[in-house]
Amino acid sequence: MSPARGVLITLDGPGGVGKSTAITATQQALTATGHTVHTATQPSATAFGQAVRTVAQSMRGRALALAVAADRLHQLETELRPALAAGRTVLLDRYLPSTLVLQRADGVPVEDLLAINAGADVPDLSVILFAQADTVLRRLAHRGTRHRFETDPASTQREIDLYQEAIPHLERLGYRILTVDATDLTPTEVADTIVSAIPSRPATVVDPTTTTR
Repeated sequence: MSPARGVLITLDGPGGVGKSTAITATQQALTATGHTVHTATQPSATAFGQAVRTVAQSMRGRALALAVAADRLHQLETELRPALAAGRTVLLDRYLPSTLVLQRADGVPVEDLLAINAGADVPDLSVILFAQADTVLRRLAHRGTRHRFETDPASTQREIDLYQEAIPHLERLGYRILTVDATDLTPTEVADTIVSAIPSRPATVVDPTTTTR
């Protein structure tokens, strides 16, 4: 008898909001409750995914959006779907919500981004972390910037605004969205909020190519 399909949980949010610590705490909480957790990131850890991270410092617009989407679809096929089929809980750092923010900030229209990413699986739970802009900026100053989207202080508020604007588009694709204001929460409290929101049954996949936008 094959195992029940696992659960796909994605975490997105502005750079510096605390995704990495939230993912670590969520992995620990899930493991403690009996989940077999598979963690992953986008871009992926493959050679191509790492190349995408590198070129993202200089590549922009539709070209970068295509590279990000290609890595995403390949990772789904070769890593994420097999893990889900094996009954694992997949905890993914960044997914389509980040594309609808970062690539849109690069000037690519939402409609183009949705078309480029057609065929990407709908997660069972899509978590978007928010925090006050000044809190995020303090965390970035402590951590240090890591990519060009974080070098302009004004871009933090822009990211926050674009995530809010992305939510209706994602909901039309069938995404179950959980927004968490992490301004005053510890990583453990964020993890507890996420774990309590995980649906008992996996989501029904919606084909983005047939969704009215």
